[in-house]
Amino acid sequence: MDHFIYKDGELCAEGVALSKIAREVGTPFYVYSQATLERHYQVFADAVKDIEATICFAVKANSNISVLRVLADQGAGADVVSVGELKRAIKAGVPAQKVVFSGVGKSRSDLVYAVKAGIRQINVESEEELVVLNEVAQELGARMPIVLRVNPDVDAKTHEKISTGKSDNKFGIDWKRAVEVYQRASNMAGIDAKGLACHIGSQLTDLEPFRAAFRRMKEMVLELRGLGLDVSRVDLGGGLGIPYDEGATPLPVEYGKLVVEELGGLDVEFEFEPGRMIAGNAGLLVSEVLYVKQGPEKTFVVIDAAMNDLMRPSLYGAYHAIVPVLQPEVDNEQMTYDVVGPICETGDTFAKGRVLPKLAPHDLVAFRTAGAYGSSMSSTYNSRDLVPEVMVKGNDYAVIRKRVDIEALMELENLADWQG
Repeated sequence: MDHFIYKDGELCAEGVALSKIAREVGTPFYVYSQATLERHYQVFADAVKDIEATICFAVKANSNISVLRVLADQGAGADVVSVGELKRAIKAGVPAQKVVFSGVGKSRSDLVYAVKAGIRQINVESEEELVVLNEVAQELGARMPIVLRVNPDVDAKTHEKISTGKSDNKFGIDWKRAVEVYQRASNMAGIDAKGLACHIGSQLTDLEPFRAAFRRMKEMVLELRGLGLDVSRVDLGGGLGIPYDEGATPLPVEYGKLVVEELGGLDVEFEFEPGRMIAGNAGLLVSEVLYVKQGPEKTFVVIDAAMNDLMRPSLYGAYHAIVPVLQPEVDNEQMTYDVVGPICETGDTFAKGRVLPKLAPHDLVAFRTAGAYGSSMSSTYNSRDLVPEVMVKGNDYAVIRKRVDIEALMELENLADWQG
């Protein structure tokens, strides 16, 4: 469920018509519903209420500080994968003790910053990282809490570019060596080994890969305890899929039941890192139709949003529902279109052969389920603006990231000294 519905013939974000925002802010723009963000967080929290859990929103899904503040106010922590995301989380009001730092390529300076910040834990992804972190922590007179991220060699059955739990993926420590590495970590002066972590991929639409990963995690926890080692935390990552189309996806409550069923007796504190599940359906990308171009074989709808604004379709072949902002009549004429952007790449295509209500120049369209991995993955390719982001609460809206135009971007550049 989300809070983007048609009212009086227009698509609205909660109580605000999208056409009003378009007139006042310009297109394209991202718009988020605060009520949807809050609801989705609470749905996930309710799903895991029967176990001790810390929910750390995956900042990479949507890193806007206003979005992060909404979730922090609900009690969320943050899962970060860079110092930049860590700084965003802290600025948004997430307590450092609710921040976990994931990612396969943390530099020494990243680790120094994280240790000094006093975050909850670092999710260590390699033996090499463990050695560097131990050195850093000792230099700083600290004993840093960590969990070891395990690669359980489980096929998440998702897109190959967002699969992270197979043995040939770059993430985590091979599960066959995890116990040995954990023993080593437990004997390091700068390391406080708390437990294990896993994250097998994103946009999972089947619970069985989770079950396989959870069972492997349980085996390792029990083996470590059998060796007399303390294991008090298990980080299960994120990855729960959401419906981009009409396909069925597991409900959070079903996921929560699976966690309890497979791991509920371990007597540990669980950590979860949902991102897409919370933010995905809480956002839209709104764009204006520039042209309806008739080609020899296809009809193209050319819009003012492009792959630099929403790159998921180009990068992953991802599907986003596209709907007109003005509600179509019940008996509206349907047309088959390729929906494309203005960038000089054939890959700047949002949909092929999509059946939509008949569109015309200046019509507004909205891409649904664009709140996760939309604006956070955007760029300025073709020297295009970074588009605005808008938050809606009830009948009010606020611009939470202003449009970053070419003039602002060029201010970051300069001629070389010898160019005059």
